[in-house]
Amino acid sequence: MSTTPTAQRFIEELEAYRSPEQREKYQRYFKTGKGQYGEGDEFIGVRMGQIFALVKEFIEMQPGEIEELLESPVHEVRAGALSIMDKQGRSNKTPESRRKELFDLYLRSTDRVNNWDLVDLGAPYVVGRYLFDKPRDVLWELARSESVWERRTAIVSTSYFIRQGDVNDTFEIAEILLGDDHDLIHKATGGWLREAGKKDRQRLLRFLDGYAATMPRTMLRYAIEHLHGEQRAHYLSLKQATEAGQDRGGDRS
Repeated sequence: MSTTPTAQRFIEELEAYRSPEQREKYQRYFKTGKGQYGEGDEFIGVRMGQIFALVKEFIEMQPGEIEELLESPVHEVRAGALSIMDKQGRSNKTPESRRKELFDLYLRSTDRVNNWDLVDLGAPYVVGRYLFDKPRDVLWELARSESVWERRTAIVSTSYFIRQGDVNDTFEIAEILLGDDHDLIHKATGGWLREAGKKDRQRLLRFLDGYAATMPRTMLRYAIEHLHGEQRAHYLSLKQATEAGQDRGGDRS
């Protein structure tokens, strides 16, 4: 049997792990019904741990074969594709030319990177690492996209920058996303603000001083998670005061 890391062989081996019980769990967990996050997604019921274990045999897969995986309607197949891309993006042995291929592949496949776990798998090392020493204008374009997955990509990609101690983009993109109406953006933005705050606490506090009163509550809760109790209470009180004022204004109308 050929050991070439092809898309077809990956799919065939993945099929052996399918489970109806796991499929039902995924459908509940990822909220795949009509109008939900993963509308149109198909699941075969393979645990993520099994996917990641299988991916180790396919790390050298070529971008053309990876793209074939990304075109699959099956969520677990696309998760495998993003995991392969992530591992190549993480490896210091990956040449710059391959990083560019993976970056371009991700950006032209954002309609297939269509759930929060897929974004979080691919964005940090495929997008973020590639852009670290380059102009990052594309992240601002993604942050203003109509696609929730592209907007999430914009903020999640900055996690690589944060690891290198560079938090500017995280705070600036978070400012763009303050008015976003999607809870997946609220969670991601708040979470990455929290992580940026571990590197620069004063920058986080200044951001919260300016926006805690008006930012979405979920975003705020994620952002303040690692602050001291008194600080958390202070910023929540700013938000509560704003909400109380809005309620009173609504009562008068």
